[in-house]
Amino acid sequence: MTSAFCTNGTFGPHNLHENRPGAFQSEETIFATYNNADVRVFDVRDAFAPKEIAYWVPPTPKKLIDPRPNVALAAKTCDAYVRPDGLMFVSDWNAGMHVLQYQG
Repeated sequence: MTSAFCTNGTFGPHNLHENRPGAFQSEETIFATYNNADVRVFDVRDAFAPKEIAYWVPPTPKKLIDPRPNVALAAKTCDAYVRPDGLMFVSDWNAGMHVLQYQG
């Protein structure tokens, strides 16, 4: 990830997709959300050298919805749920919900 994300306000990991029954489950792939760096997918087969294998960064939202003071206008990805078929639902404080397709 580039340092440009750090200049857009809040930055850092927010949440992980959980391997719950009925959802996409893997011991090798982790889906993570980052405030203003959106979705990152990691291959963790080598626990000492995880590799980013996919990512998606949305465009900047058109308006600020987050009511907290001093919040930058940027994507604020919160949570992700991945279905077994790879359809991913990603929530965002300023942009609502995104639907993505992970194809492996």
